[in-house]
Amino acid sequence: MRRRVFSLAWPIIAENGLETMLGIVDTILVSHLALSAVALAGVGSAVQVMQILLSALAALSIGASVLVAQAIGARNLTRASMLARQSLLWSVILSLPLAIGGFLIPGLVIGMFGLEPAAADIGTRYMQVTMGTAVVLTGLFIGGGVLRGAGDSRTPLIITTIANVVNVPLAYGLIYGQWGLPDMGAVGSAWASFMARGLALIILIIVLWKGRNRAGITIRGRGGWLPDLSVAKNILTIGIPAAIEQVITAAAFFVGTIVIGHLGTTVFAANRILFTALSLSFLPGIGFAIAGTALMGQSVGARRIADGATAVKIATQWAVLWMGSMGALIIIFAPQLMMLFTGDAAVIDAGISGLRVISLTMPALAITFVQAGGLRGSGDTRTPMLVFSVGVWVSVGMGTLLLYTFGGGLVSTSLGWAVTGPIMAVLMWWRFRAKINSLKQTESEEPNYLVAEPASSN
Repeated sequence: MRRRVFSLAWPIIAENGLETMLGIVDTILVSHLALSAVALAGVGSAVQVMQILLSALAALSIGASVLVAQAIGARNLTRASMLARQSLLWSVILSLPLAIGGFLIPGLVIGMFGLEPAAADIGTRYMQVTMGTAVVLTGLFIGGGVLRGAGDSRTPLIITTIANVVNVPLAYGLIYGQWGLPDMGAVGSAWASFMARGLALIILIIVLWKGRNRAGITIRGRGGWLPDLSVAKNILTIGIPAAIEQVITAAAFFVGTIVIGHLGTTVFAANRILFTALSLSFLPGIGFAIAGTALMGQSVGARRIADGATAVKIATQWAVLWMGSMGALIIIFAPQLMMLFTGDAAVIDAGISGLRVISLTMPALAITFVQAGGLRGSGDTRTPMLVFSVGVWVSVGMGTLLLYTFGGGLVSTSLGWAVTGPIMAVLMWWRFRAKINSLKQTESEEPNYLVAEPASSN
């Protein structure tokens, strides 16, 4: 079981690491532009808005991943392939309105951050590109989620690697106007990411079409391509709470970012670097959480609940070890990590202490991530929604209160996480134990699928 957990988790960690590297490379390249603090602040505001809007589409990714995992566990490849087709179809349908809205009204939204005009202009143009091309990013999320739910995490890793190889020279060329490419400044990084991810999506669709994945899932065939409201409803039954969780969490970060934005461009830029750096330490927790979701879902489909519980336990242990170690390294090397992104001494000084404080929460967040993943695999997405939603808003509220009462910059805004992190971990762990006991009582019963059989096997 340890080998099974790790063989599924490490490609996910590597893939998420490479996906994070897209943002890190762009941040480093943007930070070397003239007026780097202005550029970083503008890009950071656009990324924050984009995360909120795309969170609404997490329903398809998580819902499809869990249901595909359960179908694979029950050895029903026809059902899994049908879910893959419908998930990709609905990802296009639901992402189009968000893409249009994100393209038409970015100026009003970016204006909420209270940035100086130059930074706000960069954020507006960056958001127009990223949200205007949201269909591509959503398709990648959905397709990758289908494969990971089926137990194939290596194919998404390979595809993401290709995207990174393409992104680096494109970003450099478009940001600085090299090799005959237009000089687009900070916004060039958005276009580079879009083109790299567009290529990755094409490759992913080809893989799914030909069925060249470990589970043999294929989207080839005539059946299952017309919008089926019943299938969408069943996928969203699991996915909507997860989507609400993501939206509420992202909204809390959005509010917190607005608060920090009013502290000035220097602190805002430092906050952008802080979360970019921390995204690396989150990778093991997210990777093992996704592995726990897939293996728990497969165990539910196969009616082998104890196997799923064991997989989640092992995944939690690995995540705590990795995230705890990375948190310790960040505390020790916080100044060097900040200097990796910028040479602005004021930005570095503004971010060091906050980075160290929030790193203290890494072990607790590891437990929270993986136990939540296990719950999602079992079909319970409401508990993670409640725990994360309340916990994140309490963290942001506490940090804001400390900031306006005592000052302290990013240290105060980070202290809220140090308090709520352990509480969220305990609640998630307790609920997962209760869910496992409940599932074991019905283990001998026949599977009760949320999605009906497709009308044909095409």
